[in-house]
Amino acid sequence: MSGTLRVLVCDDQVVVRTGYATILSAQADMEVIGEAGDGREAVAMAMALQPDVVVMDIRMPGLDGIDATRRLAGPGSTSAAKVLIITSFNLEEYVYESLRAGASGFVLKDATSAELVNAVRTVAAGEALLSPAVTRQLIGRFGERLKPGSSATQQDRDLASLSQREREVLRLMATGLNNAEIAAELVIGNETVRTYVSRLLAKLGLRDRVQAVVFAYQHGLGA
Repeated sequence: MSGTLRVLVCDDQVVVRTGYATILSAQADMEVIGEAGDGREAVAMAMALQPDVVVMDIRMPGLDGIDATRRLAGPGSTSAAKVLIITSFNLEEYVYESLRAGASGFVLKDATSAELVNAVRTVAAGEALLSPAVTRQLIGRFGERLKPGSSATQQDRDLASLSQREREVLRLMATGLNNAEIAAELVIGNETVRTYVSRLLAKLGLRDRVQAVVFAYQHGLGA
């Protein structure tokens, strides 16, 4: 991704919110275009301002961060923003729910300034902030909730549109392999893997690798 990253910060604590905004605004490649105090305000501002990344707290009064994320990045959303969840609560349940809601990454509030900056850049670039292996472990733990229904869905039809090689790449992504490891496994070039990843994300209507891993588990490709 090229150009300046446009970031919206959402946290109900003014001091925390201002701190994030100060850190991110100091980066030459970032611009903080707004600050929101709760999820409802974040959704409204994101729809109006169209940021590249929304830095989102989870526990807030009114509309919480997970519900706000679902409105911005869940099924049917018209927002192009990617959501980075940042919270002081290191609970697997929160990570799981955040990813299911459409978040592209998850970090804790005790992350360093450098880690926060890197997290925003990583999410903006469409990469998984959590490693696929960590995501796989979380989804495996909550796997019973991910069983797809028996009726045909749009996602089922999207999955059927994948070529055999694209499906194989998706399966390997779900096992925790990065592009280089997938290339070695399939005996193809790294650039070819990147092309397959881009194609399957586009066909499935997914934003990044985190969502691809979730999708793979939903459809039995990560077991």
